[in-house]
Amino acid sequence: MEFETLKLVIEGNVATVTLNRPDVRNAFNETTIAELARAFEGLGRSEMVRAIVLAANGAAFCAGADLNWMKKMAGYTHAENQADALQLAQMLRTIYLCPKPVVAKIQGDCYAGGMGLVAACDIILVAEDVHFCLSEVRLGLIPATISPYVIKAMGENAARRYFLTAERFSAQEALRIGFAHEVVEASALDAKTFDVLKALTGNSPHAVAQAKTLVREIAGQPVDDALLADTAERIAQIRASEQGREGVQSFLDKRKPSWLMG
Repeated sequence: MEFETLKLVIEGNVATVTLNRPDVRNAFNETTIAELARAFEGLGRSEMVRAIVLAANGAAFCAGADLNWMKKMAGYTHAENQADALQLAQMLRTIYLCPKPVVAKIQGDCYAGGMGLVAACDIILVAEDVHFCLSEVRLGLIPATISPYVIKAMGENAARRYFLTAERFSAQEALRIGFAHEVVEASALDAKTFDVLKALTGNSPHAVAQAKTLVREIAGQPVDDALLADTAERIAQIRASEQGREGVQSFLDKRKPSWLMG
């Protein structure tokens, strides 16, 4: 796959998708949105890839929407604005629903729509000097298309503050409110990302995909008879799956499972 605004590198079973517009602080436009959707759709289908890193080139991770793109939007009709926003929403959903685990590696400041990209990922690793900001209301806008993912990541209580105030907040605050999973020194970000990827790729690819779906579909559900039946069916199916049987048998045989061979 070739891109104008991204870099894609596949090393072994890990793909790294890098935002590559450092001259505009990796702000995204319609091309970036289309390319991110295409990249994650393709990587999600790849049998070779077991994990994906979303990273960025330059000092900033993502400044949100590109100013030139925003200028164009000012002249859009209502229908054009709706179609444009839907493209962004669909791209975020593609990342969120990607069957492969997605690790966000945040080396620089992350604003507005960039926070939506990050929130759609599964694991968020952040350098300690990074700042975040949901700046939309300063421009008379709202973070609508990114809201399902950002609210899930930071929680409703934190969203009430940061959606409304557009305050900048630190990596440590992102960790405190649950938006970030881990904050490390900038010099340690690569090593921490490697450790997380090693953990992810050492597991059954099928089980990891099913576990990702499990969290997404079970979170917030009432613990009723329907949920009990659902979870029992899920474990019954995976126990009988090829990788489920192989994992248990390899443990009993005291050997590595097949997905760690070769």
